[in-house]
Amino acid sequence: MTFAAVSSLALALALSAAVPLQAQTAPAAVPTLEQIFRAAPYRGENAKDAAFSKSGRYLAWLWSPFGEPGTDLWVHDTRTGKTTRITSPQVMAAFDAPEDMARFDRKLKQRNDEYGERQARELAQQAYLRGEPVDLSQWETAQIEVLKKELADKKARDDAQKAADKAEAEAEKYAAAVLAARRAGKPAPAPSPAASSPDKKDDKEKELWELRDELKKKLARDKLKPTDLYPGPAQFVWANKADELVFQYRGGLYRWQPDAKAPQPLVATQRELRTVAYTPDDAGFIYMDETRVLRLSFRQAGVQVVNRELIHPDDEQKKYRIEQTAISEDGRWMSLLAKAPLKAADDKPAPPGRQVEIMSYSERWATAKKVNREVSDDKRTEKPLALYIRAVPTGAEPPRKQPAPVFTNAGGDVWFEMSDVAWAKDGSRYAFATWEREKELLRVYLGSTSCPSPVSTPAAPRGGAAGLGNGPAACDETAKPELVLERRGDVGHEVVNVLKPRFTPDGKTLVLALDEAGWRQPYAIDVASKALRPLVKGEFEAHQVIGFTADSKALFVLANQGDKAAMNLVRIDMATGAVQALGAAGEYHRGAAASEDGRWVAANAGNWAQRPELKLLATDGRAAPRTLTDSSDKALADVKLLQPERFSFTNRHGDRIEAYVFKPAGWQASDKRPGIVYVYGGPLNDRHIVEVDSFQNTAYLFGQYMAAKHGFVTVAVDPRGHSNYGRKFSDANWERPGEPQSEDLEDLVKLLPTYGVDPARVGLNGWSFGGFQTQYTMYTRPDLFAAGIAGAGPTEWENYNSWYSGRTIGKVDRSKPNLRKFSLLPLARGLKKPLLLVHGMQDPNVLYQDTVNVYRELLDSGKESLVELFLDPDGAHAMGGVVKPAGWHRKYEAFWLRTLAPRPVAPR
Repeated sequence: MTFAAVSSLALALALSAAVPLQAQTAPAAVPTLEQIFRAAPYRGENAKDAAFSKSGRYLAWLWSPFGEPGTDLWVHDTRTGKTTRITSPQVMAAFDAPEDMARFDRKLKQRNDEYGERQARELAQQAYLRGEPVDLSQWETAQIEVLKKELADKKARDDAQKAADKAEAEAEKYAAAVLAARRAGKPAPAPSPAASSPDKKDDKEKELWELRDELKKKLARDKLKPTDLYPGPAQFVWANKADELVFQYRGGLYRWQPDAKAPQPLVATQRELRTVAYTPDDAGFIYMDETRVLRLSFRQAGVQVVNRELIHPDDEQKKYRIEQTAISEDGRWMSLLAKAPLKAADDKPAPPGRQVEIMSYSERWATAKKVNREVSDDKRTEKPLALYIRAVPTGAEPPRKQPAPVFTNAGGDVWFEMSDVAWAKDGSRYAFATWEREKELLRVYLGSTSCPSPVSTPAAPRGGAAGLGNGPAACDETAKPELVLERRGDVGHEVVNVLKPRFTPDGKTLVLALDEAGWRQPYAIDVASKALRPLVKGEFEAHQVIGFTADSKALFVLANQGDKAAMNLVRIDMATGAVQALGAAGEYHRGAAASEDGRWVAANAGNWAQRPELKLLATDGRAAPRTLTDSSDKALADVKLLQPERFSFTNRHGDRIEAYVFKPAGWQASDKRPGIVYVYGGPLNDRHIVEVDSFQNTAYLFGQYMAAKHGFVTVAVDPRGHSNYGRKFSDANWERPGEPQSEDLEDLVKLLPTYGVDPARVGLNGWSFGGFQTQYTMYTRPDLFAAGIAGAGPTEWENYNSWYSGRTIGKVDRSKPNLRKFSLLPLARGLKKPLLLVHGMQDPNVLYQDTVNVYRELLDSGKESLVELFLDPDGAHAMGGVVKPAGWHRKYEAFWLRTLAPRPVAPR
């Protein structure tokens, strides 16, 4: 279950007061859940895909201000300090069909109207429950009135069309009669009377129930889809030398130059395009459609096919589709990663993999939809793979014979992963890594192009393209790469996702993230000697390499050295391993970029007190950081609540466990207040709960609400099992999921009395893996927590996606569902305290059947009085159907107040 599904709940509705971190002051008035979880988000998306021009002067990123749809292209001039918005709906209207722009405007208004109506409904419902006179049907009444007018207008149009059709038919009939009479020598017949209106049937107005049915259909037809709103550009690529870029927008490619008044359209298609790179001389660029690599010149008309569809030499009838293309910065070489569809024994296309049905109850009769599912005991359908290394054609020479691939994998029933191909700047070398899960085999390959040095040639003749001499015939496109690193077993279950080899600017060193000492950190392979050495030492994560200084003496990386709840941008000296922090301490930096001259870095950075925004940092400290975006609604400042307090504790095994706590106003250590603990507990790349910029819906927003409103002490904790705490944590679930976390939760509960908590009145809550963790703890340690809320938790790991379970839960056996040994169903009989099970019934990630099956076991074990179900009939993994965050947490509030029975703290 993706952590993104959990964290996406957080970023959409972020709010808190910008006050000193440790301050604990009582708010003047506690906002309601309807204010906290209002229909319209308080915050937009962070900037993404930040990248510097090759000179380092310009920084570009994709982002739109709060409330605006899509992600537009922005460029900041580091020299002048000026930021320019390159695209917007108004700018791109010059290139879009008017009908599309009108639809974007109409659907944006619909979205905003829906936000307003949903918020009004929420407030009206709560007023009604307080006994205030409220008309709860006013919105339906208004919608039905609109619908009735639409139906009347449609009927009038249909009647007019029927009348016109009838009149035309009568005229045709009379004309035919006149023609027949003339041919027969008879007088023309008298004209028919004017056509009457269509027969009037009983136009009795539809009954209310019929109108409601019509309204339901209308709302389903008009439901917003992702393509309904203006998207903005999806991708951009900087030139090799010039300060300019090409970006992709809705099937077209556009060029931006600093002095241009507007983007210049280059290619307009209805196909899926991807920009790959500029040509070496910046006179054109290379891009891909669904199957081909193409080159376009700025100076000449026409598009040249650089590489057509591929045919594997061992199977000439099998078409290999190009999935990824990477071009060396000198433009001389490209890698083509291609895959072919699997075929069955009879040479027919392989049947689709497993599909499971999800039931929908929104219609009169239940219907089923199918979603793809690959579980641990399924045969895999990995596509055959071939990697080609090809010299980029230099001009208009005729097509050359396709070379043999330099690397292949037969695919089939195997688990095989491969990193992107990295190129040295001069195109002399390339590198990639592979991971074979069943063999626990990690390999790193280093290849050489064995091509003579380039010699400049004049511009190509008309119809060709400028390029480089010593044509492709002088180069070896078939030399196999050398295996330079191999690790079998003991590589860390998570390292595969972050292993991204890249060369230093001088091409002498290959840098990649490895987990050699229990922490994911950068390592260097000397290209000449193939020797491997660590670049840093210490117990911290530093696996996201951002870039290098121009002299190849230092690299930039994100690291949580000194604070596991934050991630800073740091500079590492490649010779000494010395680490220099570039960003502010106590901020989480994400989506970082570094200029090639090493003078600038940028990242989304912030914390609980200062919301994350895109910041530009000078690496030598010569200039103050610049904040380039403003992503929050100004109304955010009107919602004031508590700030969390960080703390940590040592578990029984000597591990440091990070957490944060909300303490209510008037709190004292001697209090005996009710408490709530929020847990996640699963590994996935680099996310966890205790992060200083994470405003997770339940752990953070609802946690501070329960503290401020009801005097609870609420805690969020990262037990073993999470990523970014080293391999000991991320591997903790292997072959015993849930047990290490439960041990850490036991150790936490022992400490809670020192935080003013009554240990007999503590509740446990979690979502996704945290929903599993909550149940596991409630079943195996039935007296530890007084109540629990488990949301969308996988209870049967043999039914969960194998990409996750087979990497973090345990080894799999394709012949039988052996992960069944970790099922929660046999443990459910241990429940002794109240448990609320929450799930979206349309969840394609953790299937709703997981909750149904454990619910059945609880009922069969006589737990009817202890277990409750709270379901979203239309909700997916993050809910979002008919149950919205405000209502979701109202249910939580009522459950905690009832089960933890808070007693007021005596005044002092």
